[in-house]
Amino acid sequence: MPGPADSANALPSSLAALDGQARDRALTVLGAFHPKPSDAAPGGCRTLVLLGPDEPRFWPVFTASAEWSDGAPDPLDRWSRRVIGEWADEIAAEPLFPFGDPPHHPFMRWARRSGRLAASPIGLLVHDHAGLFVSFRGALALRQRLDLPPPAPPPCDTCVDQPCRSACPVDAFGGLTYDTAACKAFLDTPPGADCMERGCRARRACPVSDVFGRLPEQSAYHMRAFRR
Repeated sequence: MPGPADSANALPSSLAALDGQARDRALTVLGAFHPKPSDAAPGGCRTLVLLGPDEPRFWPVFTASAEWSDGAPDPLDRWSRRVIGEWADEIAAEPLFPFGDPPHHPFMRWARRSGRLAASPIGLLVHDHAGLFVSFRGALALRQRLDLPPPAPPPCDTCVDQPCRSACPVDAFGGLTYDTAACKAFLDTPPGADCMERGCRARRACPVSDVFGRLPEQSAYHMRAFRR
């Protein structure tokens, strides 16, 4: 991992202060944990911080970037590498990403370890604030051990109706695994335009997702990428 930061760019002493820096970059802290040897975190990491979009600010910031307009492949991944990578350099952290060449980092395992994500009734991970719209743009491996809040209760525990169970028009989540073939086939039909233009109905049905603030334009971008 990188060495200690200089005094001008010292890492904030709290997770809240680090989240403030993230929001300056249209990102937010989605969770953090103190790694154990079994977590496959980089050596020397004492706090691993998961980062995702700060909705609804994220999409306008990203689409105003050079990566969005230059016509090269994978603009969102390249934006994430640049923004999180430059920030990591400033605070002597190691940037980590859920994309790129193998070996891949175990972001889903890290998500559960943070205590802020759990399995939803349809099998997808659900976040206490982002709901089923949770997504990761990267992570920071810090040498400092930051104090962390207690785990948040899973939102599904108090969701009586659990509308995500019945929202999918083709019941793609009704089996033991996510039926991606049925989902993609539906997206190519006229009724599938609603999911293509506004995002997955099951994800939208989550009451937490409903108030999260993700813009339909962002969901449409991800749906187009998923259908390819």
